[in-house]
Amino acid sequence: MTDPKVRSAITGALKAFTQYGSFDAAALIEKFDTVFASDDDFLTKVDSLDAVFDEHPQLEEIREIFFDMLMINFFSEDVKKLEDDYLETQEWEDIEEQTLDRGSELLNLLLYLNECEDENIDPELEDYLKEFLLVDEDEFQDEYRIYEPVIAHQVLIESPVSEISKVAKTIAEDSEVKELFYPMICFFQNPEAGEAEKSAIADNAVNKPFDMAVLEILLSFK
Repeated sequence: MTDPKVRSAITGALKAFTQYGSFDAAALIEKFDTVFASDDDFLTKVDSLDAVFDEHPQLEEIREIFFDMLMINFFSEDVKKLEDDYLETQEWEDIEEQTLDRGSELLNLLLYLNECEDENIDPELEDYLKEFLLVDEDEFQDEYRIYEPVIAHQVLIESPVSEISKVAKTIAEDSEVKELFYPMICFFQNPEAGEAEKSAIADNAVNKPFDMAVLEILLSFK
């Protein structure tokens, strides 16, 4: 099964990647849906997902954010078919070990947005950093290190998207949030972005196909 929000996110991301890029990613919506909806085990689904990206290298830059969505879908839907304590088992621990180098910080953000929905609260950047990632706590300094560029530029929430774009281009190349910085800040600035707002975000995007694909994923989960 595919979680409805995940299906919406897949569709939105591929349509945005098509609209702002030069490859018809939207033509692959059904192929991706087949992978996500499969009853295969998680690692088999990862292999199937990678096979689609290997076949269509034009999509390479969104491979890892789709892995994040596959993981979210596993937590939302696939795990329902397994034992209640499956995420505590050695089998899942082994899967986590095998996929340590996969995905991006988008996974944490999607988990946060699901929590916002469960608790009926609006997503806010400060809440995400301090209450979800706990960046102020001593035992969560890895999260602080990863999100330091975001923490340092929280004021951008009140700035024009053109300013967010300027700062995004200055983030260190080796930062784990570099690619996500622009769409993440734009999303938290306006989680209810309509077509006019999305147009302005696209006009100032650092990497239009990727940025707008990520934005559509986030809007699908809000």
